[in-house]
Amino acid sequence: MNCPCGKDRHETCCGRFLEGKELASNAEELMRSRYSAFVLKNEVYLLSTWHPSTRPQEPLFNQDPTQWMGLTVKQFNEASDRLSAKVEFVAIYKINGKAHRLHEISSFVFEGKQWLYVDGQFPKIK
Repeated sequence: MNCPCGKDRHETCCGRFLEGKELASNAEELMRSRYSAFVLKNEVYLLSTWHPSTRPQEPLFNQDPTQWMGLTVKQFNEASDRLSAKVEFVAIYKINGKAHRLHEISSFVFEGKQWLYVDGQFPKIK
């Protein structure tokens, strides 16, 4: 099976992270695996890779009609100390048959031997 993130086969790409066999070695891997978790509605993985300071308390997929269609990573920048990073991406999705585009610059931190998602900014349309 191809990985939902579009990079490789699921088993050798994001599957190893979602199954708990490995931790993401950088923020781009974590972002791709989180996208795959959204596609597969793997709430446990999403919450475990979300920084506690910004992690939502309510369920993520309560009758969620979102159908994720594709991911493009535009940019990946890691701080020189390797403790924080930003990943810019575009994800295409449908809700009730209507296509949408999510363009986000996600922030990540490295804490306790793993990368965690903190939050995202939405770039201004030029």
